[in-house]
Amino acid sequence: MQSWVDGHPAEALSIRDRGLAYGDGLFETIAVRGGRPPLLEYHLARLAEGCRRLAIPLDLPLMRTELLAFSAGLGEGVTKLMVTRGEGLRGYAPPPVALPRRILQGAPFPTYAQANAEQGVQLFPCTTRLAEQPLLAGLKHLNRLEQVIARAEWQGSEFAEGLMRDQAGRVIEGVFSNLFVVIDGVLVTADLSRCGVAGVMRAALLDVARAEGIKADVRDLPYDTFLAADEVFLCNSLFGIWPVRSVTGHHWSVGPLTRKLQAIARDLLDI
Repeated sequence: MQSWVDGHPAEALSIRDRGLAYGDGLFETIAVRGGRPPLLEYHLARLAEGCRRLAIPLDLPLMRTELLAFSAGLGEGVTKLMVTRGEGLRGYAPPPVALPRRILQGAPFPTYAQANAEQGVQLFPCTTRLAEQPLLAGLKHLNRLEQVIARAEWQGSEFAEGLMRDQAGRVIEGVFSNLFVVIDGVLVTADLSRCGVAGVMRAALLDVARAEGIKADVRDLPYDTFLAADEVFLCNSLFGIWPVRSVTGHHWSVGPLTRKLQAIARDLLDI
């Protein structure tokens, strides 16, 4: 598949790039259908917030133009967009003047079992805990070692995703998805002000809930509260919504709000 670096086709990157050396940058995983990225504005908003917090001076209009052109050429698949601080000398200190690097990589859509969406998935209870770092919380930065370690905890197809908690045991998210529960008719997702990734599908579903008059809340989600929920589902910008049917012997049925939002998510993603 094709790849671009700073707006031009390329297959190589400088070994002095700070994204490689220190994870000094951000990324977005973007679904492309019919030559366009359906959740473009959500992706760009998160990227802009990440660049603001990391003080990376990204030219956002240029990034938008390149992303749209790249997506048109890709047609169908997944675009991984990476923005690094650019090249630097040895050492943690960032260069006085950053020259950000823009990287686009195309890939086919991953293959997921249809049963994941129809019947729901089983979660693996990861022992890896997310560290609290409010400065980075919510961002999709390039250092994803916690997720790499967590994903290595299980093999095979029995578990479609892993459940990740923070140091206090609160439920936060999946390894590569966000998590929602329904409690007494209220749609609830975890507070990500300490850790976790604020996914674009999560943001879109919260906006949908407001538009549809669905009560929604962002708050801490203790493990016992999670287990007592009426419905549980995962979401991300590639697969939409997967109901959760079980974790560590606890079972849920696929509920009506999950099914309603699942249909809306399909429309949002042009699935």
